[in-house]
Amino acid sequence: MSEAVSDGHPRPPELDAVFHCSEVRTDGDRVLYYGVSDVGERELVRRVWPAFREAGYEVQVVNADSGLDVVVARPYSNGVDGIPWVNVGLFVATVLSTLLVGATAWYYVPFSTIRSNPLALLQAWPFTAAVLGVLLTHELGHYAMGRYHGVDVSLPYVIPFILPFGTMGAIIRMRGQMPDREALFDIGVAGPLAGLAATVVVTVVGLSLGPFTVPESVTSGGQVIVFNNPWLLDIIADLLNRPTSYADPTRTVHPVIMGAWVGMFFTVLNLLPVGQLDGGHIVRAMVGRRQETVAAAVPVALFGISAYLYFVRGLGLNESVGLWAFWGLFSAFIAYRGPADPIDDSSLGPRRMAVGVLTFALGLLCFMLVPIQVTTV
Repeated sequence: MSEAVSDGHPRPPELDAVFHCSEVRTDGDRVLYYGVSDVGERELVRRVWPAFREAGYEVQVVNADSGLDVVVARPYSNGVDGIPWVNVGLFVATVLSTLLVGATAWYYVPFSTIRSNPLALLQAWPFTAAVLGVLLTHELGHYAMGRYHGVDVSLPYVIPFILPFGTMGAIIRMRGQMPDREALFDIGVAGPLAGLAATVVVTVVGLSLGPFTVPESVTSGGQVIVFNNPWLLDIIADLLNRPTSYADPTRTVHPVIMGAWVGMFFTVLNLLPVGQLDGGHIVRAMVGRRQETVAAAVPVALFGISAYLYFVRGLGLNESVGLWAFWGLFSAFIAYRGPADPIDDSSLGPRRMAVGVLTFALGLLCFMLVPIQVTTV
């Protein structure tokens, strides 16, 4: 429950210049200023945010049930307080899930062997290191740039899952307000660029490890799932003069390459210019509110790809048709929330605009029209 206070709270003159404060209360570590504003909500935040930030507070404006405006100030945190148990717990769970999936699906260790000897999971540690390496590097790129710009961001959360990779990816939470377009752009673009750098390293390592032997029981007939190569993977393989496929069905690329595939495919998905995805933040910073027009076209494009693969290419729902249809629905859903809204909406300079164009060009090198396909061996 909030308590009325009379002093001990920040009261910058910038607030009094545009806000007629009638009462100040506290609610835990938050300070709530009740009153009537002379300007709109966005303009009020823009005017008072720098002063509150200098005093160590984030600020936002909400409407009270009484019809008054409420300026809510809470202490800004620019560090990790205590042990982040949720992050640690999810990381441990994801290490275990990627080891399990890696051992059974990519290293072909029988589940009966794992049940009798759980340490057999450790055979898949290179797969786990590759997958989590590219995902965490991506998110730590966001984290580092968020801290650089003084935006309150969380440590990465990795999400355990089942097939085919043992994880659904990783995320960070941006809890603080975005000061300007430059901060929004830098935080948004840092993840894909850092993740792609890690992906290139993982690709080189995976290709250098040479072929991996597949048990004959796997290649003795039936249907198998094929993960097609993105252009970037083929380019790196050509530069290194290393194959990405073999005529002998009992030989395939090393499972570490799947870490690179994950990094490239997740880069494509993250660069979709909608909502809270990296691409949404980047395009919002580059073109301002026109980002909404771009975002509206994304679901249409994804549904179009799905329809093309189904009606023209004759692929099934489990051969990328369902994948693009799902992301069409997902992008339509998250587009309504929109990207972060910077307080200072001044345009970016040409250097950042060029970096943005380069980032999306690199993303196109990771694009696959048919990422997943089913074939018979």
